[in-house]
Amino acid sequence: MDVRVRALETLLVDKGYVDAAALDVLIDTYEHRVGPHNGARVVARAWVDAAYRAWLLEDATAAIGSDETFGFRGRQGEHMVALENTPQVHNMVVCTLCSCYPWPVLGLPPVWYKSAPYRSRVVIDPRGVLADFGMTLPPSTEIRVWDSTAEIRYLVLPMRPSGTEGWSEAQLARLVTRDSMIGTGIALDPSGVSAGAGAAR
Repeated sequence: MDVRVRALETLLVDKGYVDAAALDVLIDTYEHRVGPHNGARVVARAWVDAAYRAWLLEDATAAIGSDETFGFRGRQGEHMVALENTPQVHNMVVCTLCSCYPWPVLGLPPVWYKSAPYRSRVVIDPRGVLADFGMTLPPSTEIRVWDSTAEIRYLVLPMRPSGTEGWSEAQLARLVTRDSMIGTGIALDPSGVSAGAGAAR
């Protein structure tokens, strides 16, 4: 696949359809500037800072995009809403019409998020979809499915795993997965992640 991509890139550049410098900027953006590592930092801050958590739940766009916090904003990052998972309520996100997705904090949407089976099934059978992802919630847990649009995009705030008392934001961020911020997963078990390392990209 890498060889095919390089061959296609070379062909497009040689024929003048794509500017090599512009392509480099796009690649750098989606490899380093946007992506789930950004969202993980937001979640970790909310786990350790009650005031930030309250701000995030009240005005996610400002809490995520403010220069005083993270400055994660831009295309597909407008009109953000944070949804907090609790033992009583589990939130999941879908875009039933297309694939609206918060790029600045989650990067490009995964293929399954854009697929018709996910977009249709998650609305009518969310527990079945969670089971497909290896998750089983107690029957008493209410599942809420939120439909992203061009006007509003969602970020799920997963529950902080127990056993992480005293962990730094960088250490906690390593427990936050892309799927946990969509609601098709939960944060990683800290017993399988070393607390001594920094945040993973």
